[in-house]
Amino acid sequence: MSLGTRTLLATLLLALAGSWQAQAHAEGIDTEHLFGFMIGSDVGTPGERELQSQSTARASRSGSSYRSGSQQFELEFVPARNFRVELGSSFVAHRIQGVAGFDDRREAAWQGASVDLRYRLLDREAAPFGMSVALENHADRVDETSGARVQAFGSELTLALDRELIPDRLLAAVNLSYQPEWTRPIDAGRTERSSGLGVAAALMAQLRPGLLLGGEARYLRNYDGIGLDQLTGQAWFVGPTAYFKLSETSRLTVAWSLQVWGHGAGSNAALDLINFDRHQARLTYGVNF
Repeated sequence: MSLGTRTLLATLLLALAGSWQAQAHAEGIDTEHLFGFMIGSDVGTPGERELQSQSTARASRSGSSYRSGSQQFELEFVPARNFRVELGSSFVAHRIQGVAGFDDRREAAWQGASVDLRYRLLDREAAPFGMSVALENHADRVDETSGARVQAFGSELTLALDRELIPDRLLAAVNLSYQPEWTRPIDAGRTERSSGLGVAAALMAQLRPGLLLGGEARYLRNYDGIGLDQLTGQAWFVGPTAYFKLSETSRLTVAWSLQVWGHGAGSNAALDLINFDRHQARLTYGVNF
């Protein structure tokens, strides 16, 4: 996304915010599934159950041709107030040719399973902002990036904050994340350790009840070692997000993210296409039952 496009999007959002009349709706904005590559502070109500399908596509790395996609199916339930549990299983597909450091491959496979635990610390209804902490653990048999067979375990610890700047109309959110990873290739005898840090921000505007448009910006850093030992690369991603409430029990989120700046260790390139993709897109569909 060019600077001119980002400026136009920001101007459009400000113009829409300024033109809205101060009228309230019976229901506020629910941030639980509002974003594409971020999370909100809401966790649902006790007894709530959902099935979710999340499709993610990634493209363009340093080399000739790189395409990958993942499909995750998740069961979410809220056993207690402010606490949500999510169980997931994922599949991945890769089409790689001539990419430095990766074997050429064209295949699909079952990747692994995950458990996501989320607890809301502050409710926006009773506090100046909402705040939740999430811990996702996953075990994989296929590397998400290269498609290689591995024995891998990783976690993602995320602090999510959000606040309605204009009640029922305009919402801002911030995520802070830390991701340690342990990966042991099947054909190697040693375990590789890595970690990542992320800071993300989003602005979402409700154009009408159940329809929200906005954008997300993410700054990501990759390291060797789980203790953030040595920086290997960093990148900025920016892109639009749209949320649609399809019915009382179903919803759809669509997001696209473009690497607009990056820097790999020891490289003078304007993008880091060794550690990160150039394009990322995500489609998430969920239904309550």
